Amino acid sequence: MDRSKAEAVLEAVLFTMGDSVEIGKLADVIEEDVKTTREILQDMARRYEEEDRGISLTQFDNAVQLCTKAEMYEYLIKVAKTPRKMVLTDTVLETLAIVAYKQPVTRIEIERVRGVSCDHAINKLLEYDLITELGRLDAPGRPLLFGTTEQFLRCFGVKSLEDLPELNPVQMEEFKKQAEEEVQQQLGV
Repeated sequence: MDRSKAEAVLEAVLFTMGDSVEIGKLADVIEEDVKTTREILQDMARRYEEEDRGISLTQFDNAVQLCTKAEMYEYLIKVAKTPRKMVLTDTVLETLAIVAYKQPVTRIEIERVRGVSCDHAINKLLEYDLITELGRLDAPGRPLLFGTTEQFLRCFGVKSLEDLPELNPVQMEEFKKQAEEEVQQQLGV
């Protein structure tokens, strides 16, 4: 398949799927190796940027997705229904941070770090598709394991978990101390 046809096929598949597609699967579709497929995708992404188009090609770990550029959002809402806004309270954000940095993690482990129940926060994060169930821990009771999703990466503008900021140990101790003080206040001690 010539390069022009391969690009057209990749664009059609990505447009139709709507979600991200693994680069290996795209390579199979155009009957090329992964390295060549990555090169074609990089050329496509560069042209989308240079030609001032309304879409961009976004890469997540080993997958890519056609996305609407952020600056086009105001025009989209004139046609589409306004999407439901996610409300990430401090509690939900704290829980998400724990999952992001400690995954795979159980509800009990999250509660041990936070010092309080996190059922509501976990349910919200599942509802917003920011975390997902990864399976079960091989331990008594077989608790669920949670981890972040591709939607998490999209929402926070990172391409992979390695791009998350490093945690400062001094800050972590301060956060831990604040959390312990909050728990003590709640218990009235």
